Amino acid sequence: MRGDKIPRFVIGFILLAVFSGGGKLVPFALAGQKVVISFAGVNPRQTPLWVAQEQGFFAKHGVDAEVVFIRTGPIQVAAVSSGATQLAYAGPASILGATSSGTDLKMLASFTNRLTYTMIARPELKKAEDLRGKRFGVQAIGGSVWMGAVLGLEYLGLDQRRDNINILNIGDQTVLAQALESGTIDVTVLDGVFSRRLKQNGYSVIAELSESKIPYVSNVIVGTRALFSQQPELAENVLKGLVESLAFILAPANKPAVINTIMKRLKIAESTVAEQGYRDLVQMIDQKPYVPVEGLRNIQRLMKIQNPLIGNVKVEELVDNRPLKKLEESGFLQRTYNAYGVAK
Repeated sequence: MRGDKIPRFVIGFILLAVFSGGGKLVPFALAGQKVVISFAGVNPRQTPLWVAQEQGFFAKHGVDAEVVFIRTGPIQVAAVSSGATQLAYAGPASILGATSSGTDLKMLASFTNRLTYTMIARPELKKAEDLRGKRFGVQAIGGSVWMGAVLGLEYLGLDQRRDNINILNIGDQTVLAQALESGTIDVTVLDGVFSRRLKQNGYSVIAELSESKIPYVSNVIVGTRALFSQQPELAENVLKGLVESLAFILAPANKPAVINTIMKRLKIAESTVAEQGYRDLVQMIDQKPYVPVEGLRNIQRLMKIQNPLIGNVKVEELVDNRPLKKLEESGFLQRTYNAYGVAK
């Protein structure tokens, strides 16, 4: 299935959940249905999901999975909470927001646990001080790009309010790059696959946030506690498919196949651009994709400014590293990476 729209059956389930609950999302069983895993970002960080589906790794490990695109993190989490989808590869901000309202979710894994964005600005803006009073484009307030923007500003000693920096909801990274070129915004943060062309065209690099070592969590595999209780084998089998996907991506021999996936999913015509995304991905992947609590706390700190209830969430209780730990202790991780010739 193409990852560019929500399947009709998912929309139907969401509507059914809404209207059967008097306007509130309510959980219900999906007996006999596929395991639907959603993603919201259109960037190389989603590649482990795409590869796991395209190369048949989910099926190999007993999971009849379908990977679908849902436009925003909050809708992803709402779909998981209602049972319309079973799992999401979603941003922690959306998960924390839902948890603060009573949704019982569990995080299983995170493949990239550091900021990888480049903060890039119009050519005449050369340093951090030049960003005062400027327009900073993000995908959505509370989303991963917004997190990168705010943490990046902190890293540079800037403050949105004090320095009169106007943060604007613009769109995904493709749209953000276009907005910077058109002059709609003055600065943004982008993954390397989107920022390199701008760099070559004279746009200013204000900071390479990959060098900042700021504790962070990008996206996580998340589902409801009820789902994992009812299907205890599901978490382990999904993780097996994703770990094999990571090994496949990291194996040099598979580089052409991974680049082809990135080109197709990001609708990139030039293989050289996709190769840059591939290089970024290989550098950022965590071979042991445990969810770091320290990174979640950093995100919680930012989110509770907008929603004080998020400050009450016990983030350590959201993380369930037991299925991944079981796979590691059983030797599955080591055997899988060895089978693909990947050093650990």
